[in-house]
Amino acid sequence: MADAGYHCYAPDWIGFGFSEMPQPGYGFDFKEDEFHKAFDDLLGTLNITEPFFLVVQGFLVGSYGLTWALNNSSKVLKLAILNSPLTVSSPVPGLFQQLKWPLFGEFTCQNAVLAERFIEAGSAYMLKLEKADVYRLPYLSSGAPGFALLEAARKIDFQDVLSRISAGFSSNSWEKPILLAWGISDKYLPLSIAEEFKKANPSVVKLEAIEGAGHMPQEDWPEKVVKALIYFL
Repeated sequence: MADAGYHCYAPDWIGFGFSEMPQPGYGFDFKEDEFHKAFDDLLGTLNITEPFFLVVQGFLVGSYGLTWALNNSSKVLKLAILNSPLTVSSPVPGLFQQLKWPLFGEFTCQNAVLAERFIEAGSAYMLKLEKADVYRLPYLSSGAPGFALLEAARKIDFQDVLSRISAGFSSNSWEKPILLAWGISDKYLPLSIAEEFKKANPSVVKLEAIEGAGHMPQEDWPEKVVKALIYFL
């Protein structure tokens, strides 16, 4: 995207990737409003004051990116959504339920191969070793990423969040252009979820099916995703 002339930032939410990993209970409790405030603070630090293009993907991080957009529609020029839960009928992977179980969740979140296994389970492909290493590295370096995931998974109410997303982006509520760049081999979220979302606001939602890509199309087939984004933006 940068090669095409766009000025791009690719931040992770706090507690994910290589971002800061605050300890729960010490100023950051991994709640939705705290993630939103952290993103607002980031925009302020980067001095981003004009409306911009927002691209989101995923369950926890994608969902909070979308609820942030609903609360800040004036700051968004266009919205691109890669495979994320969008409707109340969106299935939620069992991992998020397992993380809520006492003791079992604490044990599961410290599995260093958790991230790559989750990605591969939703895709038609295995991650290349060098990419798997990147996703695994934070978990190998510290226990903090696992506990951040655990806290975020335990704090989110998917039914409430998805109800707000479904209603907030309907034709009665949202007018900004939306692209669904959807990996159709996603084993977590079928194409029917994207189609259902589009039906709720057909005049602004464009659906681009990414053949050969799964839950993370930006990993499975980045060239097709970039092509779809450039055409849409």
